[in-house]
Amino acid sequence: MEKVVIIGTGCAGLTAAIYTARAQLAPLVLSGIMPGGLLTTTSIVENFPGFPEGIDGYELMTRLQKQAERFGAQVRFATVDSVDLSQRPFRLVIDGEPVLAQSIIIASGAGHKHLDCPGEVELEKHGVTYCATCDGALPMFRNQPLVVVGGGDSACEEASYLTRFGSKVYLVHRRDTLRASRIMAERTLANPKIQPIWDSAVTEIQDVKAGKVTGVTLKNLKTGATSQLPCAGVFVAIGHHPNTRLFQGQIDLDEAGYVVRPHGARTSVEGVFVAGDCSDKEYRQAITAAGMGCAAGLECERYLSGLTA
Repeated sequence: MEKVVIIGTGCAGLTAAIYTARAQLAPLVLSGIMPGGLLTTTSIVENFPGFPEGIDGYELMTRLQKQAERFGAQVRFATVDSVDLSQRPFRLVIDGEPVLAQSIIIASGAGHKHLDCPGEVELEKHGVTYCATCDGALPMFRNQPLVVVGGGDSACEEASYLTRFGSKVYLVHRRDTLRASRIMAERTLANPKIQPIWDSAVTEIQDVKAGKVTGVTLKNLKTGATSQLPCAGVFVAIGHHPNTRLFQGQIDLDEAGYVVRPHGARTSVEGVFVAGDCSDKEYRQAITAAGMGCAAGLECERYLSGLTA
């Protein structure tokens, strides 16, 4: 039986692994379908403390994993088929194999919603990105026209942030008004470097053959007319979906599917803790995920100590 099973190997999961491993709990850490989490899709991370020159997202996650393994964490490239949190010890099925656990830390992260249009997948990391804070300052985007897709607070924040770097920011939205909060919408529309493009959707991102983003094809959803818009980057900000389907009906989730934290890193089930983007729809940053992983690791250690006291 495992003392701790950590589901996820992003910043939250691996930080929790470092703390629980240093407490000599030998955590079993499961990678899921995306080892290293979303940060591995970021070419360079410039806002994680301790790396003044920035660091490749994949390299950062590799370092975190090595650090956790150094203290005794068991990292396994596997996915969880099912969990049963209704009995003690907890029961998991991992790649078809039953596993018992005294405690669980959920760090399964969240996924970006995608446009699902031609060129999006092929040009990811080559001008298509899902995080302006992570990638907006990259040289490829400086003094270039940029496109942000979305109409909520996140899209407005991304567009405003990108005005520091791009020559022009086009905000493409499917409707004729923003979904963002009033103050955010007013601030965005008042910015002279942001130009909204209403009632429109991106139907294709060019240019796969060139190996970089050179523009987008837009379709006006009212008239059906198509047009071309040159740009050097496409920032997709149409929302996230937490990777929590596995836990539906077993722990408390909010209306959007994020794990509810009644107190600290605890969930509604005693002995089950949570960290990172699967419980955070506010910040979604690597450093906040790492901080939540630290909290989950510490609370898990205290919980297990209480079982043996």
